[in-house]
Amino acid sequence: MTATVLVLRALGLGDLLTAVPALRGLRRAYPRHRVLLAAPAPLGALLGLLPEVDELAPTSGLAGFRWERRAPDVAVNLHGSGPESVRAVRSTGARRIVSHPHPAVPEVHGPAWDAEQHERQRWCRLLRHHGLEADPDDLLLPVPPEPPARPGAVLVHPGASHGARRWPVERYAEVARWASDAGLDVVVTGSGPERARASRVAELAGLDPESVLAGRTGLCELAALVAHARLLVCGDTGIAHLASAFHTPSVVLFGPVAPRLWGPPVSARHAALWHGRHGDTFASEPDPGLLALTTEQVLGAAREVLRAA
Repeated sequence: MTATVLVLRALGLGDLLTAVPALRGLRRAYPRHRVLLAAPAPLGALLGLLPEVDELAPTSGLAGFRWERRAPDVAVNLHGSGPESVRAVRSTGARRIVSHPHPAVPEVHGPAWDAEQHERQRWCRLLRHHGLEADPDDLLLPVPPEPPARPGAVLVHPGASHGARRWPVERYAEVARWASDAGLDVVVTGSGPERARASRVAELAGLDPESVLAGRTGLCELAALVAHARLLVCGDTGIAHLASAFHTPSVVLFGPVAPRLWGPPVSARHAALWHGRHGDTFASEPDPGLLALTTEQVLGAAREVLRAA
């Protein structure tokens, strides 16, 4: 019977992509094991770019997590440090558990949680503590084999999961208009629920409605768009990590959370803009620090990364 490694990361796109270095470390440590990733079902679309994972075990969140298969040989908690995730990996019956500890689960041991670490470094440090090597800079993905419908476009992505990370649509429209006036192809991306916001950006920028791809691309199509894009301008959200994974030039706008925790790799191809203020990442209104970022700053950073590219 094939030995298995179960990895718990029941979070979003950016969370998965920041865990790629750790997943590669696990694959190298367990080359003959079958690696199962407990994560939301939509992320399974990316498994073709992640040979480190053999199978997705659909998991929408911790509340409903129940492991009913044969106990894995190794259970790895890349989800968090709270008692819920620690208990979740312990409940699988795995012979070996790789996790941060929590006082409510004294049977599980590991390194103390460091809230000031970058997310990629955090999970690699966890593995190293347990004797498994991982490189936080090993984050690049292979380019999707299917080319996008709009290769070489400037992608403007005005959405984010919470209002605190949403720069105003009027400012995104100024960026889109600048790129369009420069003769560049511009598309506005987003999820289905973000289509109205994306359409407003296109309208204010004077773009053709066909430039609005929000709600019209699956995850694979979005990945291909980013991989072949000339530039991405977005907030601190999942698509920013796709740009990092494909080495696509990007300008990422940070508000309540510092880029040292979730930002792109240090590179002339990536600009992480932050006003230096911390705030509530779950707030419904744009963070004051995010609003302090001006259109002129964003356009200046865009010109710089385009020159570097």
